[in-house]
Amino acid sequence: MPFAEAAGGGGPASAAVPGRGAGPWSRAPLLAVCAGYFMVILDVTVINVAVPVVGRELSASLTGIQWITDGYTMVFAGLLLTGGALGDRLGNRRVFCTGVAVFTVSSAACALARDAPALVAARLAEGLGAALIVPGSLALLKQAYPLPAARSRAVGLWGSMAGIAASAGPLLGGLLVSTVGWRWVFLVNLPVGVACLVLTLRHVAPSPRRADRALDWPAQCAVVAAVALLTAVLNEAGRRGWTDPAVLAGAGLALLAAAAFTVRERLARAPAIPPRMLRSLAVGGGSLTGLLFNFAFYGMVFTASLSFQHQRGYSALGTGLALFPAVATTMFASVLSGRLARRTGDRPLVVSGMLLGALGLAGWAAAGPDPAYPLLVAPMMAAGFGTSFALTGTTTTVMAAAPPGCSGTASALFNTARQIGSAAGVALGGTLLATAADQGRGLRLSMAAGALAYLTAAALALRCVPRKS
Repeated sequence: MPFAEAAGGGGPASAAVPGRGAGPWSRAPLLAVCAGYFMVILDVTVINVAVPVVGRELSASLTGIQWITDGYTMVFAGLLLTGGALGDRLGNRRVFCTGVAVFTVSSAACALARDAPALVAARLAEGLGAALIVPGSLALLKQAYPLPAARSRAVGLWGSMAGIAASAGPLLGGLLVSTVGWRWVFLVNLPVGVACLVLTLRHVAPSPRRADRALDWPAQCAVVAAVALLTAVLNEAGRRGWTDPAVLAGAGLALLAAAAFTVRERLARAPAIPPRMLRSLAVGGGSLTGLLFNFAFYGMVFTASLSFQHQRGYSALGTGLALFPAVATTMFASVLSGRLARRTGDRPLVVSGMLLGALGLAGWAAAGPDPAYPLLVAPMMAAGFGTSFALTGTTTTVMAAAPPGCSGTASALFNTARQIGSAAGVALGGTLLATAADQGRGLRLSMAAGALAYLTAAALALRCVPRKS
């Protein structure tokens, strides 16, 4: 399939890279995009099992350890919309490549850090690179695979990267820390980043620029503040409790920033998020669906990880192996949903995936206070399969409904919602584990909350996801 310019970008319907003939299905653009996306999502989870060792070797305080993990997430979530807007204005390929370069260099800086402040600074820079990579990744897939069937297949493989990277992070982190040392948690990004840049520059056509997509910097700053503060509040609430003064103050500031963003959007000539995008049921509903299934899945992974280590006494590597059933099904589910979408459309796949995830977590919640590990394998597989099965159709729905020239912004909005859902799932899971009478009860309550989120997502998908692409 020839490379195609983004819809409405002002370029030709298709523009193959000179000298690089593409067949009916060219894998090179997909490999390039997935390599960048895999690095970003892997770095969210791979650091978790390495942090205790990092803290000891660098003599980091508890606050420093928290910033090593949370600083990346805050910058990543806070700048996603800015990254999407820059991609629409300057060209998604250019911004994507810039993000990959920043991420790769920052990973090297993380590996070479000699103290905690240097590592925190490098992690913040990694978050900036991630915020430039993710919106461009979906926009480039829409550009490279303009036909619905091919796009569904590509998005299915893209979605599988999220589940594989998130669930494999603890396992890979445990292996690296226990064998070659924690610095290799970051060094593995270097060859992946270089390969991603080479593939993108060779096999992905340049993206059109949209000079009319002016950047409204006051609105961008307001949304950065709102999302970063909300992410910080959700992360800290799991540790400090929801009534902690710092958490309440952060929540108030996040609401204030969101209000400032809303006012600015009403007054701006070129809003950061086009009003027609917000009025779209497919974009808004699809983004909310993504928030809900990320809430359920990542909440499950987080609380299960803590339970395996604290209640069952598993090591970091043992915990990664115990969580492996959740990732074992994600690749298969995403590829399968991408293929089935051509026949069934997206709605049946999203709804059935959410119902399967709800059934899995409800089964875990009903399994009793201390179920044997084999009884938990099926619930984890159901949650992993259901989430990946639904991710493809939800992503395709949002990107297909994006207004012309706004693919980067639509991708950023969708992924910002998912990131907030992940942070909320982790925060609520941590709070329930900390405040329940015992960890077993807190774990079951967390799984029940995840099942409810899956059911809500299924009901929402019935309205916002079209039956056929």
